Amino acid sequence: MCENWIQPILDEAQSRGLERNAHAYPEVGGKIKIDGRDVLNFSSNDYLDLAHHRHVIDRSREALDKYGIGSTASRLVTGTLPIHEELEERLAKEKGYEAALVFGSGYLANAGTIPVLADRNDLIFADKLVHASMIDACKLSGAKLIRFAHNDVQDLEKRLEQYSTNTGRSLVITESVFSMDGDIAPLAEIAVLAEKHGAMLMVDEAHASGTFGPNGAGLIREHGLEGSVTVSMGTLSKALAGYGGFVACSSLLRKLLVSSSRAFIYTTAPPPAVIGGALGAMDVLEASPRLGNILQANADYFRSLLHEGGLDTLQSQSQIIPIVIGDNEKAVATSKLLREQGIIAAAIRPPTVPSGSARLRLSITLAHHVDDLECAAKAIVDAVKM
Repeated sequence: MCENWIQPILDEAQSRGLERNAHAYPEVGGKIKIDGRDVLNFSSNDYLDLAHHRHVIDRSREALDKYGIGSTASRLVTGTLPIHEELEERLAKEKGYEAALVFGSGYLANAGTIPVLADRNDLIFADKLVHASMIDACKLSGAKLIRFAHNDVQDLEKRLEQYSTNTGRSLVITESVFSMDGDIAPLAEIAVLAEKHGAMLMVDEAHASGTFGPNGAGLIREHGLEGSVTVSMGTLSKALAGYGGFVACSSLLRKLLVSSSRAFIYTTAPPPAVIGGALGAMDVLEASPRLGNILQANADYFRSLLHEGGLDTLQSQSQIIPIVIGDNEKAVATSKLLREQGIIAAAIRPPTVPSGSARLRLSITLAHHVDDLECAAKAIVDAVKM
């Protein structure tokens, strides 16, 4: 097979500071050891420090012992186990919806849901900074995609009015906490607009689930918008520290997804141990409902330290804190310098973020104590200013 076209592409990526490599890490979490050295990991999504929580591990192990290592079939064949239904019922209750449906990943949840909500006869209005999985799902749907300026309600209204004569369905999609900027969408205002224009609304709560709202139920629940948001999407792989994705919705929509979502129908059901771990994480959230509040207070403090050092964290209002460097190579060099000082702060570059906005994306977790945050803030300020 001829592959002489590959190297030029790789060379071009390297010349632009966009070459990527997957580095193996010996552990997961906000604090890890590398070659016997303590390292602060600010690039983990284990926001609530649950990946090593004893109860979460025990529930995962119980499911492993009871059901084995895999579900061994798709959900519509023989892959649905009682533990899958238990998690879906619990997610629906926590999110404030009639039903929920679990997918193999957050990517699959978006890819499997959006093409069911809209097709080639319909319109999708998407915030310009929504996750790549949502954009890919829009392309899969065949619907006309209209992008509105990030978190700009006026621009969204302008777009909705521009296409008001559309005879097909309309869908508005956004995130509640944006994964790269850490800012929060004006959900209540967006919901009013969607309802005014007869549009469905889908909100990606991947980074808000577990970290905001009662018992970590997210920002939709915090603002009482369950009746206005058609689909609440979330993941099991960030604050819940495992793997998988889900949507919470009406019973009627769940039934339609089960019958027509290709990402649900044509993939093996998530492994029992993963589902057990998610249930364990939800147990912890129920027993300690203020974990998200503590996390956000720590993030506020860390932001204040960065601001005192003269750094700009954009509009961050969450545990995700960006520091825009701009130049790709400088972002990588700054990340490398911090790594040498025992701080992991991954450099995020295009196409993950817009061109010219390469950055350090910092994730605060409950593994980071106050003294960790203070030491890290000083090191980051010094590194960025070099």
